[in-house]
Amino acid sequence: MSDAVPAPVAVAVRTVDGLDLEAERADPAGDPWAAAVLLHPHPPSGGSMHSLLVGTLFAALPAIGVAALRVNFRGVEGSDGAFDDGHGECLDATAAVDALHGAVPSATPLVLAGWSFGADVALSTPSPLLAGRIAIAPPLAFARRLDVATGDPRPKLVILAEHDEFRPPATVLPTIERWPATEIEVVGGASHLFVGRSDRVTDLVAAFLRAHWPPAWM
Repeated sequence: MSDAVPAPVAVAVRTVDGLDLEAERADPAGDPWAAAVLLHPHPPSGGSMHSLLVGTLFAALPAIGVAALRVNFRGVEGSDGAFDDGHGECLDATAAVDALHGAVPSATPLVLAGWSFGADVALSTPSPLLAGRIAIAPPLAFARRLDVATGDPRPKLVILAEHDEFRPPATVLPTIERWPATEIEVVGGASHLFVGRSDRVTDLVAAFLRAHWPPAWM
C-alpha cells in the first residue's frame, strides 16, 4: 500500500448523553479495507488521543489501507465532560464507533482497539457495528462490563507486555484464556508503555486485521 495518505481531519463526535468529544480521523489514499477506532490510556494519568502508542497506530494504519479514528475521552483536552472511571467512557467509545462507521463504506469491517484503560473500555463497549476488538495491555481494573467480551463470539486480539508493571501477563491470562475467539500475544521485553516495542504491536494489529478481514489485493 502507498504511504501517500491524506492529512488527518478533525471530527466532532457527540455522545448519547450530549457531550461533544474531540477526535481525528485518518483515511487511507483509497477506500479502506478495514477501519479502527483507537482508545487511549487512563485520563487522570495523562492519557489522551496523542499518547505514544495510539499515535503510532493512528499513523501506521492508514498507510496499509485502514481508516483510523482516535478520540479524546470525556474531560480530556478539548472534549466536554469529566472523567467517569470507565462508565461514561463506554458511551464515548460507542459514539466514536458510530462516527467512523458513518464515514466509511458500509461493508467495511470496523474494530474497536484500546490501550491500557482504553483496552478495558474496548472490552466493555457493546456495539452491533463491530467486527472485532483489540485490547493492548488491558489492566482489567476499569472493565465495567467484562461480560461484553466474555460473551462475544467476534474475533478478539489481546496483546500483553511481558514486563507489564501494572498487570503482568500471568495475572491476566487465567481470565482471558476462557474467552471465545480470542488470540493472545505476549510482546517479549515490553513494559506497559511498549517503549521500543511499538512496531511489534503495530505488526500484530496489522496481521490480525489481515487474517480476519483480508483486503481484496492480498
